[in-house]
Amino acid sequence: MSGLRKPNTSYFFIFPSNIIFSIDIHQTLSHHYIMEKINLAEKFSQFSDYFNPRIAGELNGQQVKQVKLVKFQGEFVWHHHDNEDELFYVSKGSFEMHLRDKIITINEGEFLIVPRGVEHKPVAKEEVEIMLFEPASTVNTGNIENDLTKKELQII
Repeated sequence: MSGLRKPNTSYFFIFPSNIIFSIDIHQTLSHHYIMEKINLAEKFSQFSDYFNPRIAGELNGQQVKQVKLVKFQGEFVWHHHDNEDELFYVSKGSFEMHLRDKIITINEGEFLIVPRGVEHKPVAKEEVEIMLFEPASTVNTGNIENDLTKKELQII
């Protein structure tokens, strides 16, 4: 996974007292990544389906959707997240975030933070490419479970 490659090595240590232990670097030092840049255009070109987030990076338990990437066109579902805020950054295109009391248009290069508990529905007239910053545990449809719900996300 570009940008998130972890060392995949186990080391065994023998001490003078004949105590042997191993360290799996992949698990124990999971916060040490080999840093690589991410090209968003290249990542977005890897998929064409809508409302199906992909994981392109991870930051402090935030998915960028750890970073999560999603394309969509049309209307999503009304939903909210009880425990998570969401940041929607528009990489390409624009969309409207429908709230119960207003509609906010988010254009390319702009972002919107939807606080936890706020009911919302993303709507895009044309295809839009979004980078989501949200906790890894965030389910895309929040409190609603339907055909659009994605619990297992592909890493790209």
